[in-house]
Amino acid sequence: MLVLWCPDWPVVAAGLAAGVPAHRPAAVFAANRVVACSAVARSAGVRRGMRRREAQSRCPELVVFGDDPDRDARLFEPVAAAVEELVVGVEVVRPGVVAVPARGAAGYFGGEERLVELLVDHVSGRAGVECQVGVADGLFAAVLAAHRSAVVPPGASAEFLAPLRITELDQPGSDRAELVDLLRRLGLRTLGAFAALAERDVAARFGSAGVLAHRLARGRADRPPHRRAPPPELAVTESFDPPLERIDAAAFVARSLASRFHTGLATRGLACTRLGIHAVTERGEELDRVWRCADPLTPQGIADRVRWQFEGWLRAGEGERPTAGVVRLRLEPEETVTGQSLQLGLWPAGPGGTARGGLGDEHALATERAGRALVRVQALLGPDGVLTPVLGGGRGPAERVRLVPWGERAEPAGDPGAPWPGRLPPPSPATVFERPPPATVLDAAGEPVGITARHRITAPPHRVAVAGGRARRVLDWAGPWPVAAAWWTGPGARDRARLQVLPEGDRPGEPGTALLLVWERGGDPMWTVEGRYD
Repeated sequence: MLVLWCPDWPVVAAGLAAGVPAHRPAAVFAANRVVACSAVARSAGVRRGMRRREAQSRCPELVVFGDDPDRDARLFEPVAAAVEELVVGVEVVRPGVVAVPARGAAGYFGGEERLVELLVDHVSGRAGVECQVGVADGLFAAVLAAHRSAVVPPGASAEFLAPLRITELDQPGSDRAELVDLLRRLGLRTLGAFAALAERDVAARFGSAGVLAHRLARGRADRPPHRRAPPPELAVTESFDPPLERIDAAAFVARSLASRFHTGLATRGLACTRLGIHAVTERGEELDRVWRCADPLTPQGIADRVRWQFEGWLRAGEGERPTAGVVRLRLEPEETVTGQSLQLGLWPAGPGGTARGGLGDEHALATERAGRALVRVQALLGPDGVLTPVLGGGRGPAERVRLVPWGERAEPAGDPGAPWPGRLPPPSPATVFERPPPATVLDAAGEPVGITARHRITAPPHRVAVAGGRARRVLDWAGPWPVAAAWWTGPGARDRARLQVLPEGDRPGEPGTALLLVWERGGDPMWTVEGRYD
């Protein structure tokens, strides 16, 4: 197997999309942790898994990007297309990694070393990105060989893997962090030490996940070589009139087509591990791509890959994108393994999350109907027409909520378990303003109230007016809570504080609606209303 790997692809793709030069240190964050960083950032001490605050303290000029799998997949299409110009049978393992059978292409170009040189030069010239190529027996060994730009002789994968660290098992998307941590604590520091264990002992101690990792450490394929051949009737084809020319329409079609495709496999006890996506345009152009996945694909996983591929096709550069809309789309299982179909539980969970024994599946069916309705709304308004709020970490109420398009991964904006100095104590306001209205806070002498450099209030608030309205007497107040953020950018950067006030209502002496105020040094206006406790 030959693997072409683009180092730090999430950072490269984010930089290409944002127009950030490659010499700037940059990192991609998900849930407030580094998931990928550039070589320049690593030289400054930034590492994968590091919290955002620590990463920015080590490298203050770090360019921060959010995790976006759609962007990564869309911008990787030119790289896969460049590889396909030289070698047939390209499989996209994940954005940043493609795999191809090496034997036929190596024989045609005069050897594996010659093929590697041609691929590196061709991809660099056509796609404008750096890449590394490795050759070894099996996908796992070939990926690690690509990390080291190595060509491993046939039958020598086990020897090549033996001295490598056990942490190499935790590749992106493998979800083996806990297993690797356990192996390290047991004293197994290298892949060779883990491979030396008896498979029976590994199965008894670590289960099926351990057996799979053990096969990889021994240089074996991740699955047995004899797989069931997919019956031809498992392929799903859909025709479109008018042709598909928009990504949001393709995303809607991908969900329904993925559900049909997965259901057809599940009824035969199968699951897809290599998905072929084939499209024909109105002018007869044929578009093909194969996606490989380590685990059996779910309906959502199938839909994601179809959407990613459509984005790559429709947003390609001039001369590479199709010249007409797609009139026919076919999903074909290139490889299947024994799988399990998804089904409703015997005792569906009620609104509170507890089992409702004997009450049927009305709740699950209602949830499914609501999901289908939201998908239909998305088809009319676009992917961003239906958003789901996801609560995460942050200092203020607006920072803690992230709006995610329906059907996308519901990842929080920040790590909820982080300390977040200056975080607003509960309860949070019921209403948070997208555009905070200005406010005026006065003391008993009618002078403006402010916050000192030591984050102390200059005088107790006596009256508050919102957006130029009537000034109301303050019955009670709490705070201030300083917001400690971006302190490394310079003195006074983001010098803010929050204050809770309870103004008088419409009737004298009766409490009104409590407000959450934000003060910012040098702001215009200085006080704004961030939220309201309805």
